[in-house]
Amino acid sequence: MGLGSIGPRHLAVIDCARDAEIVAICDIDPVKCKKYSELYNGIPSFTDFQTMLDNTKADIVDICTPHYLHSPMSIRALSLGRHVLVEKPMSLTVSDAISMIVEANKNGRRLMVVKQNRYNIPVKITRDALTSGWLGKIFMVQCNVLWNRYGNYYTESPWRGKKETEGGALYTQVSHFIDLMIWWFGDVLDARSVTACMDHQIETEDCGTAELIFSSGVMGSLSWSTCVYQKNYEGSITIIGKNGIIKIGGQYLNKIEYWDVKDHPLPKDIQFIDTPNSYGKYQGSSSNHDKVIRDVVGDLRSGSYTAVEGAEGIKTVSAIEKIYKNAKILPA
Repeated sequence: MGLGSIGPRHLAVIDCARDAEIVAICDIDPVKCKKYSELYNGIPSFTDFQTMLDNTKADIVDICTPHYLHSPMSIRALSLGRHVLVEKPMSLTVSDAISMIVEANKNGRRLMVVKQNRYNIPVKITRDALTSGWLGKIFMVQCNVLWNRYGNYYTESPWRGKKETEGGALYTQVSHFIDLMIWWFGDVLDARSVTACMDHQIETEDCGTAELIFSSGVMGSLSWSTCVYQKNYEGSITIIGKNGIIKIGGQYLNKIEYWDVKDHPLPKDIQFIDTPNSYGKYQGSSSNHDKVIRDVVGDLRSGSYTAVEGAEGIKTVSAIEKIYKNAKILPA
């Protein structure tokens, strides 16, 4: 459901998946529906969500719509007995996320959230180092999301840059980074931040800094911006521990930029830089959405729980709510 920026990638991934198939597509734009229906061998297309649900028997509804639609569409699909895979952010409020989880539980359905950066090679290696205790006590984590979003990115969209429909840059550009820090260091217990709209004509912020406290006791700092000159500069996480320091960087957390861990040198026989993915009818940047779909399908076939569930996805929404709630907003 949804054929904007990320929907076509999902289509291509599902089309290439061994144990999955596309049974229908849906978007309010009939031109997009026609285009992708023709690309995928005349697959049925719909411009109304309810009509699609009424006329298809899909096991899983894959929701790739604008942020503000994630919750109501997920709840509707779950209420009709469908499993749901929803893109980030899971929702724009904790209250909405709770409603989604309640609906899934009430109907005995799975509510799964896309967290594809967890599959990045440098992220997995860092996760292994943390769970193995190689870094000893973790003191601090620093995260930078310093990207470029050109002016038309907002003006060409009816929902980006608006508080009610997008929520803010933390939901769109930063949520995956926050998810990883929570995955590694526990829930965000407290947050203090400063935000501002420095360069774009939008309702939401385009720059911000935050101080975070995680349930493990780790201190965190977060800086984000969509105002970087010309192109994305960096998406990085640096972890400082008693016995080592690791920095994952590159534009999309796809590179080990620094590794100094006591008694555990970085292995030399592994390719650490994730390369762009090719999904048949879609060519794109490193994403690992294929691995998300693989685990979603595998979970439903085997009864396992490898994919990220709603109960875990809500943690990122809660952290973002805390950061915005406690923000000092600077004048433009």
